Order: sequence, then structure tokens, then C-alpha cells
Amino acid sequence: MARTALTPVSFGGGDIADPTGTTIDSTLVTNGVVINSADPSRTVLRVTNSAGTAKKVTIRAGGTDGPAWMRTLGDSEVTVGAGATRWIGPLSEARYTQHGGKLHVDFESGTTGTVTAFQLARGI
Repeated sequence: MARTALTPVSFGGGDIADPTGTTIDSTLVTNGVVINSADPSRTVLRVTNSAGTAKKVTIRAGGTDGPAWMRTLGDSEVTVGAGATRWIGPLSEARYTQHGGKLHVDFESGTTGTVTAFQLARGI
């Protein structure tokens, strides 16, 4: 199944209202999300966990056909505590960039809450 596209919120060069984020539901848990045309070194994820237990968020290492030459380091798992918020990133493009400049993020079964991607402006 296709990953759900997540559009980053531009962050920097002015003020922004706090975005509500994308709801992590069974579709996101099953399929994961993709950030197209990602720049991992300027991407930060905000993940809130409304589940009753801690859950893992997985940032997928680049695939074998992608530009991520450090992909052999593997995926990264970040634990988000029950009722907590975690900020993840910026990330290494050498490790996480997928073919076509994409970034893949997966969620542990039973995860609920929200995910928001922020794209940091250059020069911040």
C-alpha cells in the first residue's frame, strides 16, 4: 500500500501558527508516511503520542537504490512516551534519503496521536 504523503510546514523567516499535525490512525500505522522532496538535514518531526503506552517511531534508512551512502547504519527508532511529545531531527541525508529524495517514517502498531513535519529555512 502507498505511504501517506506528509507536507512539511515551512519553519523560519517569520512566525507561524502552531499546526495541529496529521492524525496518526490505522492507515498511517499500516502504511507509514512519506515526505516527498525531503531535505532530511533541514527536516524536524514533531510526534505526539496519545496511546496509553510508549510507542516507537522509525525513520527508515535509505534503500539500496537511493543516494544514502550511510544506509548500512540502518533505521533509527525513537521512543515516544505515553502522552508525550518528541521532536526528531534534523536528520542525516546520507543515512535516510530514499530514491527520489524521499523520507520514510513508520509507526509502531497501536500508535495514536499526531505527526507534523517542519522544514527549517536555510541560514537558521
